[in-house]
Amino acid sequence: MEKQILHIDCNKFYASVECFLHPELRDKPVAVGGSEKERHGIILTKNEIAAKYNLYAGEPIWQAKQKCPDLIVVEPNFPVYMEFSKRVKGVLESYTDLIEPFGLDESWIDVTGDWSRTGAEIADQIRKRIKNEIGITVSIGVSFNKTFAKLGSDYKKPDAVTIISRSNFKEIVWPLPCRNLLMIGRSTSKKLAGYGIYTIGELANTDTNFLRNILGKNGETLQHCARGLDTSPVMHKDFANNIKSIGNSVTTHRDMVNNEDIKIVFTVLAESVAQRMREHHLKASTVAISIRTKSLDSFTRQCRLSAPTNVSNEIVKEAMILFKNNYSWNEPVRSIGVSVTNFDFETAVQFDFSGSVQKREKLERLENAVDRLRKKYGENCIQKATVLQDKKLSRFGTATASSFHPFSS
Repeated sequence: MEKQILHIDCNKFYASVECFLHPELRDKPVAVGGSEKERHGIILTKNEIAAKYNLYAGEPIWQAKQKCPDLIVVEPNFPVYMEFSKRVKGVLESYTDLIEPFGLDESWIDVTGDWSRTGAEIADQIRKRIKNEIGITVSIGVSFNKTFAKLGSDYKKPDAVTIISRSNFKEIVWPLPCRNLLMIGRSTSKKLAGYGIYTIGELANTDTNFLRNILGKNGETLQHCARGLDTSPVMHKDFANNIKSIGNSVTTHRDMVNNEDIKIVFTVLAESVAQRMREHHLKASTVAISIRTKSLDSFTRQCRLSAPTNVSNEIVKEAMILFKNNYSWNEPVRSIGVSVTNFDFETAVQFDFSGSVQKREKLERLENAVDRLRKKYGENCIQKATVLQDKKLSRFGTATASSFHPFSS
């Protein structure tokens, strides 16, 4: 039986929610962005009217206002966006239990086996219901695999359904730039372009051994997806492994100018990341950091841990090693992030002679106790000495750092 997979993408999600809640904004250019006073002055997303001015996610607000002087900037309200995300999921749950979220504003669903309706008919029903019941619009891609369903939801916006089938995918998908594939970032796209591979079709038809030579195993995987051979399943809505990564990032109220500043902020971020892993009974094998400088240059680095962990001290230690090995303080740092991935479920492990396992378990018990105290008495009832060295630098707390994908399309 042919798979029927849908990818649902909430159009301009944060801005759409704000315009729904504040009707007076609907006919004006609106962007959701951080506070300029608190130095979170970048665009997270914008409505369709503002999009006509070529504003983009991550653009400084001052620059966006030069393009669009009448731009209205609304500070983000993540608890409200989470509530709207739950409402959208509630609609999806009336069709299937196979729901795999991708951030707050996107989800895949698998409706294979519904004999009464086609995937396209279900997509159109969902599109209309979300618009009428929740007040925002979505674009939906319908296809026989997750990769092409995602491309379909991006293909036509807003408030649209795009069907990518085995008979038309070469016509729709192959002319698109390689960077449109979910797994291809800026670096990979640039590398492919250096070899004259610009479109998904060119990627699909390049010699496999050549791709393997320039990109390793990932090259073969990317070509597999470009050819429509992705068979990855849509996870059940309750399946914990649909969490691909957990991370926090923040732009601080002042530039960070030395390693001590960096460690303070890493500590606050890592505590939140570790706590959320423990809530899901997960441990991570990979730690990644993201760094953005004062001039808005940025880079990411990651490393594999010697053993899976959900202890914040170990995350901070590895994050600092990554930072020190990759940054030479040519200029101050504006924002940083910490994330973890490659998860294992918490399981019993064998003790070792070095005592590292016993030490980690002791730290886990300690941090679990801190979790309980914070849940009962508040986030700031107990803090590490590191973050007290500069209370202003660490004052953002874990509640205002980005717990989800920070940019909405």
